[in-house]
Amino acid sequence: MPARPLNTDDFGGEMYNLSLSEKGRSLLKRVQAFLADEVLPMEEEYFTLDEQKTDPWSFAPGQLELLDGAKAKAKAQGLWNFFLPNAETGEGLSNLDYAYIAFELGKTRIGSECLNCSAPDTGNMEVLERAGTPEQKKQWLEPLLAGEIRSAFAMTEPGLASSDARNIACQAVLDGEEWVINGEKYYISGAGDPRCKILIVMVKTSPDAAPHRQQSQILVPMDTPGVEVLGPMTVFGRDDSPRGHMHLRFTDVRVHQENILLGEGRGFEISQLRLGPGRIHHCMRSIGAAEVALQLMCERGLSRQAFGRPIIALGKNTEWVSQARIEIEAMRLMVLRAAKAMDLMGNADARAWVSAVKAMVPERVGTIIDRAIQVHGGTGLSRWTPLADMYVDQRLLRVADGPDEVHHMVVGRAEIARYQPAQ
Repeated sequence: MPARPLNTDDFGGEMYNLSLSEKGRSLLKRVQAFLADEVLPMEEEYFTLDEQKTDPWSFAPGQLELLDGAKAKAKAQGLWNFFLPNAETGEGLSNLDYAYIAFELGKTRIGSECLNCSAPDTGNMEVLERAGTPEQKKQWLEPLLAGEIRSAFAMTEPGLASSDARNIACQAVLDGEEWVINGEKYYISGAGDPRCKILIVMVKTSPDAAPHRQQSQILVPMDTPGVEVLGPMTVFGRDDSPRGHMHLRFTDVRVHQENILLGEGRGFEISQLRLGPGRIHHCMRSIGAAEVALQLMCERGLSRQAFGRPIIALGKNTEWVSQARIEIEAMRLMVLRAAKAMDLMGNADARAWVSAVKAMVPERVGTIIDRAIQVHGGTGLSRWTPLADMYVDQRLLRVADGPDEVHHMVVGRAEIARYQPAQ
């Protein structure tokens, strides 16, 4: 069934009311101050230490102390778990309020983790909160909410088109009171982190059921016998250690039948719990990254001269600055409206809005970063600026959260359905 199309209902004008709530405004100011006073001064030291470690799949001495110190300060100030809509476990913010905060988090490399708002934990925590049993929440959600452990979501598989989750082949068979899991997963973000303790694994449990009832999601602790980390997948040659995007093999992995989430055959249903908010959070943070790229572009262009003029005045560089500012403002409005749509319609009915910004934002942010790299010349390709890593992150998002083509298909089908004759 096609998604609900864009612009068919403005809810009496509410779709255009993009104002922060009073609570959101207060939190935004506190987040901005915390990032400026605590995170940014620490961030440079954190990544300097990272360059000194001998084992890429570990943390250098002092790194976790810096990170945990910032997390403790954030928690003490109540700047914690903003992404969760449930006021009992998070701040109870609307998607719209959180959008403004996520824009700021996207301007830093570790700000999201300092406030316990980083992927994939955000999506996993939301799934556990909504789909977990009291026992599952006690064992896994509580330490995730406290920022004591990390997690990963294992869906993508080599050898098949995982953008269509119906293709998932990793199999789980019930043997007595245990699920026995066999198969492979790859590009499992965060699974290389030594703090990663739990996987949510998408598996095929009911091959004879209807296509959307064949899959389930099962909790698998990382230390379960048979879970093997084969190694990291690289992204443009980057292994992203120590978190990594890992290649995993499951060989006769046994977990208790109660480790299943919601029940057998409800994997697609659970995916809808995480895909709306999680995807839009990436878009919010991406726009923050675009702001950083624009700032770096301008500062570099003004500080270097060539052919007797500042670089920023050469060629189309001034036009690039203009286009970047226009694109950032357009993306902000689209993402804010998508967040508002989720608040008014719910995640399922707003999925065309989510797909629209997911198709739009990483591509346009990637172009802004690419142009900032060009203005920097060879330096822009190096690790002397964050631009190269920022570019890789945006290119990754155009695949990792569902390929652009799938998101355009969702929006396009919804629009076409408006003009098709009623059956």
